[in-house]
Amino acid sequence: MGAGHSHRLYRHGHSPVHDLPPHCKLAAVFAFVVVVVSTPREAMWAFALYAVLLAAVARAARIPAGYLLKRLLIEIPFVAFAVLMPFVVPGEQVHVLGVALSENGLWGAWNVLAKGTLGVAASVILASTTELRALLLGLQRLRLPPLLVQIASFMIRYGDVITDEMRRMSIARRSRGFEARGVRSWGVLAKSAGALFIRSYERGERVHLAMVSRGYAGSMPVIDEVTATRVQWTRAVALPGAALVVCLLGWTL
Repeated sequence: MGAGHSHRLYRHGHSPVHDLPPHCKLAAVFAFVVVVVSTPREAMWAFALYAVLLAAVARAARIPAGYLLKRLLIEIPFVAFAVLMPFVVPGEQVHVLGVALSENGLWGAWNVLAKGTLGVAASVILASTTELRALLLGLQRLRLPPLLVQIASFMIRYGDVITDEMRRMSIARRSRGFEARGVRSWGVLAKSAGALFIRSYERGERVHLAMVSRGYAGSMPVIDEVTATRVQWTRAVALPGAALVVCLLGWTL
């Protein structure tokens, strides 16, 4: 997979969660999200227990609460969507503080907020304890289609390259006295976007030719073979296993 790359969400540390193999963590988070989504929305206590489980994992990973909450801000668009649901979803009306709201909309908003927040929190914990290179190796270990793993790898590696190209183009525009002000600037920005696309495409062609000249035949070599012990799998399964018990209780009680 080449050299490792750190990302902004990753928080370097040494903890039982950091030390788990990446494919164990990926499988655990996926199973946890599936269990959370399968939980009936009326079992509000179950979602509180899920939050407690995630808080325990974050504590074991030595992730500060402020660090985690700050990165949960990424779900603000979903929060805005959920806030609108009680006003637009048809159904029986209930009055809250003198405002008529849809009962189905309120349950739908709660469903989106609770399950979305838990899913995002689990993903943030995963990203905070696993490097990007390790995530790619984990996906490969879980037998994800190799083509998808390669696409993800190239997207991660060359995202920074394209971002740096955008930064240089922005500096060039400002050095020529350009400032984005109003609709009149849209033409220049559109031309810049087109130039960025062409430059990115040309660089991709050069990178592909360089890879082919070095023996690339459609698959990336596996440098590290990541394995997991039975103890590590047991630790990883603890989160979705406990969540599954809560989910079953939520359906039966």
